[in-house]
Amino acid sequence: MDRKTIELDEGWSHMQRGITKLKRLLEGLPESQFSSEEYMMLYTTIYNMCTQKAPHDHSKELYEKYKRCFKEYIRSTVLSAVRNKHDEFMLREFVQRWSNHKVLVKWLSRFFQYLDRYYVAKHSLPPLNAVGHSAFRDLVYIVVRANARKAVIDLIDKEREGEQIDRSLLKNVLDIFVEIGMGEIVHYEQDFEGQMLEDTVDYYKSKATIWIESDSCPDYMLKAEDCLKRERERVSHYLHASTEQKLIEKVQHELLVNCANQLLEKEHSGCRVLLRDDKVDDLSRMYRLYYKIPKGLDPIANVFKQHITDEGTALVQLAKETASNQKTTSDSGSQDQVIIRKFIELHDKYMTYVNNCFMNHTLFHKALKEAFEVFCNKNVAGSSSAELLSSFCDNILKKGGSEKMSDEAIEETLGKVVKLLAYITDKDLFAEFYRKKLARRLLFDRSANDDHEKCILTKLKQQCGGQFTSKMEGMIVDLTLARDNQLKFQEYLNENSDVNPGIDLTVTVLTTGFWPSYKSFDLRLPSEMVKCVEVFKGFYETRTKHRKLTWIYSLGTCNIIGKFDPKTIELIVSTYQAAALLLFNTADKLSYSEIMTQLNLNNEDLVRLLHSLSCAKYKILLKEPNTKTISPNDIFEFNSKFTDKMRRIKIPLPPVDERKKVIEDVDQDRRYAIDAAIVRIMKSRKVLGHQQLVLECVELLSRMFKPDIKTIKKRIEDLITRDYLERDKDNPNTFKYLA
Repeated sequence: MDRKTIELDEGWSHMQRGITKLKRLLEGLPESQFSSEEYMMLYTTIYNMCTQKAPHDHSKELYEKYKRCFKEYIRSTVLSAVRNKHDEFMLREFVQRWSNHKVLVKWLSRFFQYLDRYYVAKHSLPPLNAVGHSAFRDLVYIVVRANARKAVIDLIDKEREGEQIDRSLLKNVLDIFVEIGMGEIVHYEQDFEGQMLEDTVDYYKSKATIWIESDSCPDYMLKAEDCLKRERERVSHYLHASTEQKLIEKVQHELLVNCANQLLEKEHSGCRVLLRDDKVDDLSRMYRLYYKIPKGLDPIANVFKQHITDEGTALVQLAKETASNQKTTSDSGSQDQVIIRKFIELHDKYMTYVNNCFMNHTLFHKALKEAFEVFCNKNVAGSSSAELLSSFCDNILKKGGSEKMSDEAIEETLGKVVKLLAYITDKDLFAEFYRKKLARRLLFDRSANDDHEKCILTKLKQQCGGQFTSKMEGMIVDLTLARDNQLKFQEYLNENSDVNPGIDLTVTVLTTGFWPSYKSFDLRLPSEMVKCVEVFKGFYETRTKHRKLTWIYSLGTCNIIGKFDPKTIELIVSTYQAAALLLFNTADKLSYSEIMTQLNLNNEDLVRLLHSLSCAKYKILLKEPNTKTISPNDIFEFNSKFTDKMRRIKIPLPPVDERKKVIEDVDQDRRYAIDAAIVRIMKSRKVLGHQQLVLECVELLSRMFKPDIKTIKKRIEDLITRDYLERDKDNPNTFKYLA
């Protein structure tokens, strides 16, 4: 049976009754809810009107009428309702009308659903939902957005001033700005966010101007931190998530970037004052505020660096003044210890700042390093930091040093010394001074603890590389081998009863390459000592045929018995002193020249040893004339009446200033190192310009020392004369490597 044809006017009249009922429900007027029968009747009407055969298919007309429904409702009811209200009341009406409109779209699109399925899809038209939303956007949103934006921004500013506002209302309003874009936030960004960000800039620019004048740096930072926290809360409560970064950047720029210099340099509360007064909480806050800002930490790191530099330089200056005041006293050694101890304390203090306040940030590690490099490389009372550092280590590691510390404290302090060494330019100078002092500790049994000696060498190796410590490690191995060698010597003497040195003899055999260079003289030994030397030579030749023994008598010690009239005293003396005293076993008086001839010593060494025996604390020899200086005309005799309350005394030789020799040795080594570096660079590059060669040479050697540019130029010239390099004929500033 054929279905009855529904004319457009008849069908639309039926639909209008349903639409009117829907509108009354939205306006809150008395009306019953839609029953499922009513809903099906409306849906069926549209279905029938769209599925009738032409010319009775009314799909096109119904699509147009669907669009007109929204426009008529908006113009007759919605616009006037929104326009009649202002500020917060207008926002509430706006939110309500958008909510109602979404319900209207939802129900109408259900009634007209068949259009969406076939007609809209077939003709590629905007879907019904989109048509409904577009109507609100074009007729309501565009009219209201400016007033809505202003009202929202006014409420945000009120909240910034501490007033309570309805955050849920703002959330609902801003959701309209987002939803109106149908999946895009372009309307939110263009119609609200841009203006809101401009207002934020103006608001915080005004606040910053007032606060920077009235508040201290810590108070200002507290306010800035609180503002940033509250702006983040605003995003979480009602702003779109995409706004957060832009908003925070604007606030940071106005509160922190624009006034960074004013804030950090505040006279009585700026960054330098916070560092001076140990305000760790405020410094941590400063770091938190600035670390997310591009280059925000740079000025703080610069202040940090300058502050440490000033403190360190002040320590150096104080040490210089103290040293000049104590030139006449014997306390200068302790001052060396004080300045290094102060450096360590300063490093500990500011490393704690780097780790805790500045969260281990590389920028502050760099600032700390550069600051320490400035004052750690200044001389104090004529001594370089390299020398002071080696003396400090010696004082800790030797027996009877002034530092009384536990094993743990010693290891910790040695670790800190090695960290300081990282800042010192002349690491090779430290190595040479340290090696000299290590040699004295090892050879004269002055080392307090072998484990500590090995501990610092391990730390130095980690810091500076294996080449840095190879000789020092060799020295320690040498001592172990020497002890074994001495045991073998005792076994040799026990097994060969016909071989007897006549006195107790201990010989330490060392490897030349590991130890500092020592002067070796052909001291003419007394017969007692000659026999000892011959016996040991005989033993050593049984163990090796390929090594030659060179005797360093200047490092030897002897225990001899002095038979004085009051009592017998054991004298601990050097080999030189013992040889000189033994001459008086066969002579009552000897002149300066006779002693020199019999011992075969030079003037310098002879003056030192005769001074120690006749002019110093213990006058074992009497001198004519009785002056306090040694001269070639002096006559010496054994002081038989000498006595002392001790039964055993040590007679020291006057100290020799080895600094000059160490510095000369290091300078010589540096020339060799520069030569080697230049040859290595040129061998790989073949042709290189002067400036580039100098730069590469400095870079290659800077791990151990900072080579002088003039010295590099001299070494280049020397290598040219020795046919390692040649100048380019066309460009004299370019060098070629000669294989």
